[in-house]
Amino acid sequence: MKNSIVCKCLVFIFMLHNFFSAEAVNLDSLKLEIFAPYTTEEIKIDGLATEKSWKQNTSIASDFYQNFPYDTSYAITQTEVKVLQDEENIYVFAICYDSTDADYVVQSLKRDWSYPRSDAFVVSFEPFNDYTNGFSFGVNPYGAQREGLIENGGNFGVSTAWDNKWFAKTTRQKGFWTAEFQIPLKSLRYKTNLQKWRINFARNNLKINENSTWHPVPRILNIAVLSHMGKVKWEKPIHNGGLNAAIIPYSTVAASKNYQNNSATDYTPNVGFDAKVVLTSSLNLDLTVNPDFSQVDVDVQQVNLTRFNLFFPERRQFFIENSDLFANFGFRQIRPFFSRRIGLRNGQIVPITAGARLSGKLGTKWRIGAMNIQTAEHNPTQTAAANYSVAAFQRNIFSSSNIAGIVVNKWVQDMDSIEGFTNTVVGLDYNLISKDNKWRGKVFYHQSLTNGKYKEEAAAHASWFMFNTINWFAMWNHEFVGKDYNAQVGFTPRIFIRDDASNITYRQSYWRLEPEIKRRFYPKSDLINRYEIGVYNSTYFDSSFQMNDMLLSPFGNINFQNSAIIAGSFRMRNVLLYYPIDITGNSGNLAARRYQFNEGRLTFISDRRQPFFYSVGSTFGGFYSGNKITVEAEANLRVQPKAIFSLSYRRDDIQLPSPNLNTTLSLIGPKIEYNFTKKWFSTLFVQYNTQSENMNINARIQYRFAPMSDLFIVFSENYLPNTVNFLGNEDFPYLSIKNRALTIKLSYWLNT
Repeated sequence: MKNSIVCKCLVFIFMLHNFFSAEAVNLDSLKLEIFAPYTTEEIKIDGLATEKSWKQNTSIASDFYQNFPYDTSYAITQTEVKVLQDEENIYVFAICYDSTDADYVVQSLKRDWSYPRSDAFVVSFEPFNDYTNGFSFGVNPYGAQREGLIENGGNFGVSTAWDNKWFAKTTRQKGFWTAEFQIPLKSLRYKTNLQKWRINFARNNLKINENSTWHPVPRILNIAVLSHMGKVKWEKPIHNGGLNAAIIPYSTVAASKNYQNNSATDYTPNVGFDAKVVLTSSLNLDLTVNPDFSQVDVDVQQVNLTRFNLFFPERRQFFIENSDLFANFGFRQIRPFFSRRIGLRNGQIVPITAGARLSGKLGTKWRIGAMNIQTAEHNPTQTAAANYSVAAFQRNIFSSSNIAGIVVNKWVQDMDSIEGFTNTVVGLDYNLISKDNKWRGKVFYHQSLTNGKYKEEAAAHASWFMFNTINWFAMWNHEFVGKDYNAQVGFTPRIFIRDDASNITYRQSYWRLEPEIKRRFYPKSDLINRYEIGVYNSTYFDSSFQMNDMLLSPFGNINFQNSAIIAGSFRMRNVLLYYPIDITGNSGNLAARRYQFNEGRLTFISDRRQPFFYSVGSTFGGFYSGNKITVEAEANLRVQPKAIFSLSYRRDDIQLPSPNLNTTLSLIGPKIEYNFTKKWFSTLFVQYNTQSENMNINARIQYRFAPMSDLFIVFSENYLPNTVNFLGNEDFPYLSIKNRALTIKLSYWLNT
């Protein structure tokens, strides 16, 4: 029966794809094209464009279209862009005109700022003409840079975790500001000898709350989408720039002390390196030996009132570039590969000995990736040495869709056996994207093998469709995960069902159905930009199709012209607990039975363009056999361009009938980011979580003394809240220190 359902889903998906691909609009009919002359003149990056090559270049990208607040007219504040090329670089120069002398809106001088929250100019390249992957480079008016990868057609924005070496300068003048870019070809991956690339330019002017692009992009889409782009024609087709390699050695010294076991202070020096070798203009080899991730931003803590593990994003640089080739298989809750399973266990670091990754393009249709990483034995976490191997491919089909395959293998050393333990997952995904981006979808089938052995319920499959126009959004999703599906290098929290009474975790197969529909409205109003209403449903079933978790939620929200948002929803819940569980972690076990309860949700987000902006939200109503009120708030004060002060707070008041205990959980997180210059950055982040009974302090200073070369000083402390303070008052517990660490790291980017 299961195989029959999968086959029918596959047939239905391909029929729909063929039908809607035939009806797709030819978005290139606009024929927006800019010419990029070749120059041998030395271009000085100063934001002024005084060289003869700039002055003689008459090809200008202008007449930008609005993306917000409307997408049916030309922009009020226009932008003009020119492009040049030479043997080793691409140059971009932009004039961003202003209609007011008000102050610019910028987050800070720190690199990789958020585009929606800053005045900005951005250029996006799609060098393969495949509508799938690209690159984004941007600056704000103060010259702070931002670079990122565009993945999955750009529908989910830009991944700014990617870093590379390029150069930019800006000038601020009365009535306009300018930006000049130098982007080394070594920073990009591209197909050689193409006469044209796909390109777009975007401008965010928060002074008047206007977002605009050269090639028009509908306001329901992200401005980075690769489906809506013009073209740049190179005077000389860009060829392979020859040997391109970079090595990034590092050294660290760390001092740490564990106060709970009263151990002596541990002083640990460390050295290692990363290397990047460009084998072709579109194929890259990354190497790492004894990598260190001490400078990576600390995870933002969460309160967990679900029965399953929470997802935390990858932040380590080695796993970022071309990460979509490995990480986008499956769904968010059904991942055959999740890089945080490598080198981390229960939040503690497991040493990585070495790793290698080959990734990139073969021609215009194929992407390939292969990764191998070795971790060392780690006694503190009782982790054996392990080897991780991943191989993936992606083949473009039709206009912008693709079919992709993956093999993930984990081998764990066993002291008592030469063979050890092997876990393998093989999978095949089909990703549907119509050329005009109205239709998107996915279908996949994955199978796990334990020591090479096949089990019938060791499979996962799903199908997903989305239809998105200016007025309508509709989505459908089905999922199935078998109880024996074992993705040890993946993320599949829903198959694990815990019995807190016996302290045992069981595996359980499940089905999921997830439809959603909503309607958007655009009133002629100076106050409201749009509002929308809809209904969302998510229902889980066990293998006998008994419903065990249902959420039905009508919702609505209002988006104001000034960027403020009001959102509300009503949620009807039906949950079957198979086993007793302590849902809060300290209120006692809820009985194993079916629960039905309702809750409401209301959120307000203020105008984010203002120096002080905030959000408040509350969830209120039933919670299993009792009631819950959740209050969340975040306040931000921007002292531009150097500082951001923020404070986040969440409080859950949970009342459950006897014998369960009433519980109050709090999570508070003050944060200070102060950037002295465009080279000196500092962050202080404090997180106090009563659910995990921990307070964490993380302070970081970064000095970028050369492009992509940094000095980091990172200080961290963790505290344990005690039940009563020294006065015997339970309302104000004191904190006892658990551990403390200070790390100094120096890295330097060496290029060929």
